[in-house]
Amino acid sequence: MTMTGEMLIGGAAVYGKGVTFRAVDPATGREMEPAFGGGGEDEVERACALAWEAFDIFRETGLETRARLLETMARHILDLGDALVERAVAESGLPRPRIEGERGRTVGQLRLFAQVVREGGWLDAHIDRAQPDRSPLPRPDLRQRHIALGPVAVFGASNFPLAFSVAGGDTASALAAGCPVVVKAHPAHPGTSELVGRAIQAAVAECRLPDGVFSMLFDSGHAVGTALVADRRIKAVGFTGSRRGGVALMNVAAARREPIPVYAEMSSINPIFLLPAALETRAETLGKAFAASLTMGAGQFCTNPGLVLAVDGSGLDRFLEAASAALRESAAATMLTPGIHAAYDDGVRRLMARSDVRTVARGQACAGPNQCQAALFATDARAFLSDPGLQEEVFGSASLVIRCPEVATMRAVAERLEGQLTATVHADGADADVARHLFPTLERKAGRVLFNGWPTGVEVCHAIVHGGPFPATSDSRTTSVGTLAIRRFLRPVCYQDVPAALLPEAVQDGNPLNLWRRIDGDLQGPDGKDASVCEPAGRIEGEAR
Repeated sequence: MTMTGEMLIGGAAVYGKGVTFRAVDPATGREMEPAFGGGGEDEVERACALAWEAFDIFRETGLETRARLLETMARHILDLGDALVERAVAESGLPRPRIEGERGRTVGQLRLFAQVVREGGWLDAHIDRAQPDRSPLPRPDLRQRHIALGPVAVFGASNFPLAFSVAGGDTASALAAGCPVVVKAHPAHPGTSELVGRAIQAAVAECRLPDGVFSMLFDSGHAVGTALVADRRIKAVGFTGSRRGGVALMNVAAARREPIPVYAEMSSINPIFLLPAALETRAETLGKAFAASLTMGAGQFCTNPGLVLAVDGSGLDRFLEAASAALRESAAATMLTPGIHAAYDDGVRRLMARSDVRTVARGQACAGPNQCQAALFATDARAFLSDPGLQEEVFGSASLVIRCPEVATMRAVAERLEGQLTATVHADGADADVARHLFPTLERKAGRVLFNGWPTGVEVCHAIVHGGPFPATSDSRTTSVGTLAIRRFLRPVCYQDVPAALLPEAVQDGNPLNLWRRIDGDLQGPDGKDASVCEPAGRIEGEAR
């Protein structure tokens, strides 16, 4: 498939009349062909108009048709073959195995959402039948299902050019819910975005769905994204990126005549708690494993371990020695963009300049442009608690160790932390009481709590939560990964005394969709039996990606 630098608006390809830009190979600093034309108000207007025109049709498509769209998207993405992998490698600086794995994850989550759509549980159908003879007042016939919110604006992320981008989790879950999608592609990987966008466009056409189900816009700045969020026809936003960018979109959405939800995944330093017994028995092992997690992918994961808390003593000293030795052997790695590299270097310089922060170790020196030299720092709990600036994320392979005088101080620091995507505890048997007292705080602070593991790596499945309290995300009730993500783009509607001929299939008496439904308070299967006497059908097994 040839890249042309064009935006995709419905079924058409349009070269933008705005500022042109090119992708930059971060490994060399060289610009790549072709040039991409930036969009403007006219393109936003056309994309949103088509999405709105398609909405009422698309949200009522049959479950099988919508599931087939997601599976067809996956097939077309795989059909791109090496062309997609090679372009993504060139635009991101990420190694080929990482891109191939990310492609597998992208395709896997599309197929997973296809299964979710077919199963239909997300419709959450409830029926409370009329009780005309009830005393003192009769009860009307009440039926509830969930419907799609409306067209969704999705912002591609810089650090996952496939899995959190044009066909990523936000797009997959929005389409699964029945929402047309308008993607604002990330300018760091426009060629990758165009290839994937054309695959989606072809899938929409093959499934004979309205053109406006999918559009993709380019812009090297912020004007198109701002206009997209402000457009009256957009009803929700999916975003993965910086806190500053996410908050800016939240402000635009809140200032509209009709405010809309922005589901933004933003900033997290993902604290690691090393409890005393675990540190005493396996400090060296923990130090090496921590360094591996910290430097994975040049630290460009939203779950990167950016903070470590432990009680000061010989165990922590041994941990730091092992982590430092591993870091000193870690080669500098190319970062995603020159801008991300510059921000990383600036964050490291700020920490190095502080008198209350000690530089513990650095990775190997950079051998090329835009490379990340890993950095490990240490401070004490008093300094950390006195300055909220030490909680600021440094996106890349940098982490700060907090020396605590006692376990109670670790808990005090945990209470002062901002919201996080993850919190990790390393504990042995003798740490049980400490972990038990720490656990409630971590539940309040993070969307995912890990024991004796490392936060980098996110499973795509039903139970996963990739979210957390602000500023990890803008809405702690949601997740951007896993099947629960579909619920961001749905809302409940109740039908009172609606004639049978006008009821949607999900709440019709004959149960034509073969759903599990709650009827008069009892959960019933497709065969009409109560849950107490039968097992749910259609269970879905997630795949690791």
